[in-house]
Amino acid sequence: MDLFGDLPEPDHTKKQSSSSSLKQSPNLPVKTTVDQLDAGHRGEKRQIQAETAADSNETKGKQQKKEVEEKTHSSIAYTLKGYVADRQGEREDMQDAHVIIDDFLPFVPGLHESVHRLALYAVFDGHGGSRASRFASQHLHNNLRDKFPKGNIAQVEKEIKKVFIEAFKKTDEDFLKEAARNKPSWKDGTTAVVVLAINDTLYIANLGDSKAILCRHRENETYVGIPLTNDHSPSVYEERMRIQKAGGIVRDGRVMGVLEVARSIGDGPYKNHGVTCIPDIKRCQLTDNDRYLMIACDGLWKSYSVDESIQFVNKILEDDTIVATGRRSAEDVKFDQVCSKLANAAVLRLSGDNVTVVLVSIHKKQTASEQS
Repeated sequence: MDLFGDLPEPDHTKKQSSSSSLKQSPNLPVKTTVDQLDAGHRGEKRQIQAETAADSNETKGKQQKKEVEEKTHSSIAYTLKGYVADRQGEREDMQDAHVIIDDFLPFVPGLHESVHRLALYAVFDGHGGSRASRFASQHLHNNLRDKFPKGNIAQVEKEIKKVFIEAFKKTDEDFLKEAARNKPSWKDGTTAVVVLAINDTLYIANLGDSKAILCRHRENETYVGIPLTNDHSPSVYEERMRIQKAGGIVRDGRVMGVLEVARSIGDGPYKNHGVTCIPDIKRCQLTDNDRYLMIACDGLWKSYSVDESIQFVNKILEDDTIVATGRRSAEDVKFDQVCSKLANAAVLRLSGDNVTVVLVSIHKKQTASEQS
């Protein structure tokens, strides 16, 4: 918006009325008097006009800034905040990685003013080592940042699927180059679930068998878990067909009898056998009935079903005996506890795998009338 486009036009009325009154005076040479007045007061007049314009600009600037802030506040209906817990479990090392960025906006330059909020949450479940998952957690969100659309929100929504695919491909390509430079070459791979919140819309991209679940309230006063991801098992028909067309085989539910997932970042030895890094991408609009988002690796899902995990989380969130401690609100304490307890419970159920649980609280913002 042009900050000066709505300034008032210069006011000629006063000058015209002053000239008219001078012309009516029989004792003054009109032209000479007007010239003298202009010469004597031109500097003062310009100063007054400059000060008036400066005051007007400052007032309008403050007003426009306030309007932008109010527009931003009103255009985002929900607040998001991420929490995490991870456990090594029975594995010899920790091969999971995660990313939580509640405010991704400052990291993405040149955004259009219609993009009021970016937040990013991700879980990477490594296999064959921790290098692929760590690499993805360090680079994938930066690749998203570098390729993020610069147009308005409509353009962003139009291009975001392409941007996700390009970011996943670059992350995969860069890791495979790094893996090939080492002797012996790295054979690590990783699943990925990345949830990007743009204003009040979630965009979910995933590879492999980690899951993202949205807890949503139903009219019958129950909460259900809505799956936001697809599992990419080699046994799934579409995945198996792609693997076989590429010359690979699926034996015992695994690619070449070894790899448990049909899509991943890394896994260099299997890329020529149909294993792809192209993610499934879904879109989900947040609603007033949404309570939280859960992202977890298969270490959780080996022990808990979606319904069981929702019930486990809700039971703790509804515990009124949990109170605020220090600077942490009661809700912060509850979400921290539920992440930790759910990860522990999965290990105790003999998951036999690393376990990472990310929860993102979802709250509707209060309007000005509700706050008062």
